[in-house]
Amino acid sequence: MPRILAIDYGIKRTGIAVTDELQIIASGLTTVPSDIAIAFLKDYFSKEDVLKVLIGEPKQMDGSPSESTPVIEKFVADFKIAFPEMPIVRVDERFTSKMAFQTMIDSGLKKKQRQNKALVDEIAATILLQDYLTRKMI
Repeated sequence: MPRILAIDYGIKRTGIAVTDELQIIASGLTTVPSDIAIAFLKDYFSKEDVLKVLIGEPKQMDGSPSESTPVIEKFVADFKIAFPEMPIVRVDERFTSKMAFQTMIDSGLKKKQRQNKALVDEIAATILLQDYLTRKMI
């Protein structure tokens, strides 16, 4: 079975998570600089079978678009050009970074480790993906 991939795109870094082949468990894959995200995905898609891609959609508390929406919309447009056949699902990403940071605290990571923004982005993508998988099963 093909995998599902989740992307937490940011101005500087992009967190990426992926499911196992049975699409049950989400795991962090990596964090890459955002300017090479498309190149990284081209390489990854050439090696792995991916069914669809989830891309986080940043929103304010009231549901309106966040300040980073234009940056992410440009990435989505570039993604569609690079991968016209790949289905995209936009997913509300409110609170994923806060949840990722809390997960790091709950996991017992030391303060120095919690300052690793790349790890926060990867965990945020994993939370986004696991939440999608959970809702899909309901």
